[in-house]
Amino acid sequence: MTRKIVLVALLVLLGAGNVFALEIYRKDDLSLDAGWWGQVWGQSVSNMDTNDSGRYNDRLNDFLVRRSYFYLSGTVTPELSFFMHYAGDKLGMDEIKNDSGKGFGSGLALRDGWVNYKVLGEGLMVQAGRMYVPFTRDYGTTSTKSLLTTDLNWGQGGHRSTIFYPSNVGRDDALTVWGNILENKLQYRFMIGDGEEDDAKNHDDTMRYAGRLSYSVFDPETKWFNAGTYLGTKRVLSFGVGADTQRDLILAGKEQNYFAWTMDVFYEQPMGDGDAITFTASYIDVSNTVNRITFTHLDSGDDGSILALKAGYYLGSKLGPGNLQPFGHYQRINPDGSGSSNTHME
Repeated sequence: MTRKIVLVALLVLLGAGNVFALEIYRKDDLSLDAGWWGQVWGQSVSNMDTNDSGRYNDRLNDFLVRRSYFYLSGTVTPELSFFMHYAGDKLGMDEIKNDSGKGFGSGLALRDGWVNYKVLGEGLMVQAGRMYVPFTRDYGTTSTKSLLTTDLNWGQGGHRSTIFYPSNVGRDDALTVWGNILENKLQYRFMIGDGEEDDAKNHDDTMRYAGRLSYSVFDPETKWFNAGTYLGTKRVLSFGVGADTQRDLILAGKEQNYFAWTMDVFYEQPMGDGDAITFTASYIDVSNTVNRITFTHLDSGDDGSILALKAGYYLGSKLGPGNLQPFGHYQRINPDGSGSSNTHME
């Protein structure tokens, strides 16, 4: 049996981009910059469940502020820098749970906030604070300000889904060692984080470990935030692998060890007349999923896998005020349990 989720239409992307970016101070090695970036959506989404006849029960029409990010960044010395996002997510979304502590619904919260110290230039850096979990490419290294698709993958916070791994809106409070080596072709990241915090009495609060390696064949990707599309400005072929684990979690009422691994590929090729093609594919294997993925059969404590494929074509010639980039996005979420149904998203 196949269970399918179809996002019928994103009607209008009313606004997306930097509303303002301001250099507040700059003198010698000291600098401070601020800015705000946001997205406003209008969407029509089919009901995630079907009735006995296989038809969708109804349709949800919704207008919302998908992302609202205020940021501060700066440098103290050539080696020491800092970055902060104070953000709200899915503001005004129908049927969403409000959680001001995590920035959901009507809430605002510290989304990203870290200091970075370059020990050996960009070959070895130490970063401490709240940041992306260095595990997957999608919502692990890719900035939500430059996605190929309209939103993140299902199961990693996209649209109305939840995030399957331990996180605070896709982030963790952690210490990360990372850098770029082999002529900037190889980027490594290793994190020790808080992970899922367990409030159960007489139960240890264990650390969470995550790591990622990515190798770029052509143009290197050296920054903390990668792009889901470079709009034809770079030729990129990147291969990545990652792993994420935390032991002794209470899942489905019993103590279990969470572990997940992933492999992915990203390819962007500039074409003539400013056009570009982009393709990305990823596979994630999960043992003892931490959080249930909404509208699927993959529940907390279950094993399963997630396959995601994306492709887009960027049109370099402007149409009206801007450029178009049609894309396709397919996912398959497969619980390993006997009798469970797969979930497809297109």
